Amino acid sequence: MTALNKIEQGFRTFAHDTVDGFFELTHNGFALVGLIVMFLSLTLVMRPELRQSTEVKLIGWLQTRQVETTGFEAGTDAADRTTAIDPRDLPKQQAAVAYWLSKKYRIAAEPLSALVEEAYEIGSNTKLEPTLLLAIMAVESGFNPFAQSAVGAQGLMQVMTRVHSEKYESFGGKLAAFDPISNLRVGAQVLQECIARAGSLQAGLRYYVGAAKQEDDGGYTAKVLAEHTRLNLVAAGRAVPLQTPQLLPVVAPAKIDLEAAKTTLLTNS
Repeated sequence: MTALNKIEQGFRTFAHDTVDGFFELTHNGFALVGLIVMFLSLTLVMRPELRQSTEVKLIGWLQTRQVETTGFEAGTDAADRTTAIDPRDLPKQQAAVAYWLSKKYRIAAEPLSALVEEAYEIGSNTKLEPTLLLAIMAVESGFNPFAQSAVGAQGLMQVMTRVHSEKYESFGGKLAAFDPISNLRVGAQVLQECIARAGSLQAGLRYYVGAAKQEDDGGYTAKVLAEHTRLNLVAAGRAVPLQTPQLLPVVAPAKIDLEAAKTTLLTNS
């Protein structure tokens, strides 16, 4: 065997040993990875709280990566950000109220249905009637969630945000005044406080509108209670007209001076 052949054989042996070593290392590596995966799987199955924590961290990491990559949160679309539900999904009583308000105030039934559902939810947890909350929204803002008065009352329930800013802290801050559900919940809380302070619903409404120390509330209480009554009738299945009939004022007939009339007729003839 020549020296060249020996060198060639040496290279072949080296290459063969290298390939065998690589496959052996790879095989052992995959086996190690498999063991690690199996161990982690068994750990997560036996420790549900650890699995839940891991899932939360993983989802959080994925959402962070999604925001960094696209600028938008993962899994969000317009439907997730919209305050609206199908009125057909509501109980019959609530659906009737939603449809009636939709027609009267020319507001889409879907967002109104979400407000009706929330008002009834609040009513079940408090002593406030849901139709009262809806009546206040109707009178205060006409169901415009972005309404703002000259004195700074904002949103559906026209809450004075600067006065009740601490009530919005749990909803993310003062800008939540323009979120319909947040505004409704804060408004209901303010109304509860007004009624408790005043001692009655009528007096509480005067407090709510800021007319507690005034002789006249501009007809506010009467408007709210009238709409409240109409909504109760709608909820009870009664047919209620959308427009309240306006009664014409009774005008006394003018007194006629008969003698003067006779004189005028004779003169003109």
